Amino acid sequence: MKRILKWVGGILGVLLLAAGGYLIYLFTTYYRVPDDQALKVKNQQSTQFKPGQTYTAMTYNIGYGSYPPSYSFFMDGGKYSRAYSKKSVRTSINGVIKTTQAQNPDVAFYQEIDPDGDRSQHVNEVKMVTGAQQQYANIYGQNYDSAYLFYPFTQPIGKAKSGILTLSKAKVDSSRRYSLPVDTEFNKIIDLDRAFTATKTTVANGKQFVMVNIHMSAFTPNVKIQQAQFTKLFKYIEQAYQQGNYVMVAGDYNHRLLKNTAEIFHTKDLDETWTHLFPKSKLPAGFHIPTMGLAKAAVPSVRALDQPYQPGKSFVTLIDGYILSPNIKAESVHVVSTGFQYSDHNPVVLKFQLQ
Repeated sequence: MKRILKWVGGILGVLLLAAGGYLIYLFTTYYRVPDDQALKVKNQQSTQFKPGQTYTAMTYNIGYGSYPPSYSFFMDGGKYSRAYSKKSVRTSINGVIKTTQAQNPDVAFYQEIDPDGDRSQHVNEVKMVTGAQQQYANIYGQNYDSAYLFYPFTQPIGKAKSGILTLSKAKVDSSRRYSLPVDTEFNKIIDLDRAFTATKTTVANGKQFVMVNIHMSAFTPNVKIQQAQFTKLFKYIEQAYQQGNYVMVAGDYNHRLLKNTAEIFHTKDLDETWTHLFPKSKLPAGFHIPTMGLAKAAVPSVRALDQPYQPGKSFVTLIDGYILSPNIKAESVHVVSTGFQYSDHNPVVLKFQLQ
């Protein structure tokens, strides 16, 4: 009996040492990209945007090419943590490219795009998207480069490098990455780093058009962190507008942009960390979120990942879209219905004019 107890105790000791060592690894390798970093502009273009002309923008959270309709994600209560295969990822990214080309936007904003990662089967998605669209200048901003996450134990999500990508048909003057507030507790290991990028181009009238790409936290239970992220974003765009610029924010806010979404999409009123109502009342004076026609069209921009997608049964809502400064006129906005074939999100397309 003593021998058995010693044997069991030895195994438990090894497991505790391994767990302790892994926790030390997680926290000692945790790294946040410093705030306010210059980003490299690749494949520079030469054209300019002009006031009074209609342009098209598209924002698309591509879910790192890993979420076909049959997929469910462990952090939402689903099954999987990684993409099915390299082939599956490439199929999804090619679908994203095809969808983008069909919309032919003048500026495109992508979120959750991986240059590398275990979860996305080490497919360089940034290279795929930019390589297939040479008519755009491209700017990649890193959100995070995570440590190896040994969870779930049956299929660890592993290590991931991920960020946001902006494409512009106009010449880009500069682009910078700004860090967003994140949890300082253990949850920072799960929700990881967050940031927004601000890309500037000079318009034909001499003003600058500031194009902000953002992906806000989804899984933090800390409402104060979400509020702090909005505070930093709103302060930046207000100052940019006061300097005489045009300002557009595009991305995934992980907050509902419409009030009565349960009625609009015929779903239950799900209360999750990523379904709170967007704080429109706190927007800087004059800024607006174009939502005309979205409720009537009733095309969602995101689905829940607790189970494979089932039209009419899965929870869906609208959390992707645009924030515009007073000097940008929205002509129309719509969600492109892809049937969630290539991501757990649908792209949102905006027709606009710089005034």
